[in-house]
Amino acid sequence: MMSDAQKEALKARVIETRKYWHPFHQALLDLSPDYLEAYLGYNHAPFEAANLDPKVCELIYVAVDGSVTHLYESGMARHMGFARKAGATDEEIMETIQLTMLTTHLTHDTGVPILLDEMERAGKALATGLSPEEQAAKDAYIAATGDWPSYGDALFRLAPHFVKSFLAYRAIPYGQGPLPAKVKEFICLAVCAAPTMLHEAGMRRHIRAALRHGATPQEISDVLQLASAISTHTCTFAVPALVATRAEAEAETDD
Repeated sequence: MMSDAQKEALKARVIETRKYWHPFHQALLDLSPDYLEAYLGYNHAPFEAANLDPKVCELIYVAVDGSVTHLYESGMARHMGFARKAGATDEEIMETIQLTMLTTHLTHDTGVPILLDEMERAGKALATGLSPEEQAAKDAYIAATGDWPSYGDALFRLAPHFVKSFLAYRAIPYGQGPLPAKVKEFICLAVCAAPTMLHEAGMRRHIRAALRHGATPQEISDVLQLASAISTHTCTFAVPALVATRAEAEAETDD
């Protein structure tokens, strides 16, 4: 059991390290202070390790909070503010948003190879070969991003009116913007690695690319720690709900 003085000291540490105090923090402090202390250590470990610049940590939080599988608006806005305080520019935050949007590619990364396999099974395999214009678009994409999806050539046959925009979605934030190549890979890795996504092929692709761009294993491990931290948002919503239902139950008992 923590004493009142120990709880106050823990609250001060949460505010100092996390830079805010949320109702779920207070509820955990009241109901399970040891768990709040564990939460603090879990979430602050990548900042304490200092393998990643604090600005990069905050941009990763912006990405995982803003991913389409999470969309935690208040957290995203909070970490945008922290990223600004750490020196992030509008251009860097905008590029982070664009990189987070690359989840659109994951649908095709998984679905198009299945479609191609089933077409081949059905005896409806696509014709191969690219026109000079299509080859030029492919070469430009590879120059900007460093790779080419296994199904990329097929998209020119399957979706000729879509493929240009599909490729631009990734090529623009990769080929433009101020973030270093390694940091771009960190952001994409975090989105793929978040508990709400867990896209193994994407994680492997971005880990490989990050290593190619000079990332250390320790940096990549910290990206994974940051991405996993959105699991604490269960507490963000559930613990205040517990407090509210307890208050309702006590009120009914009083009646």
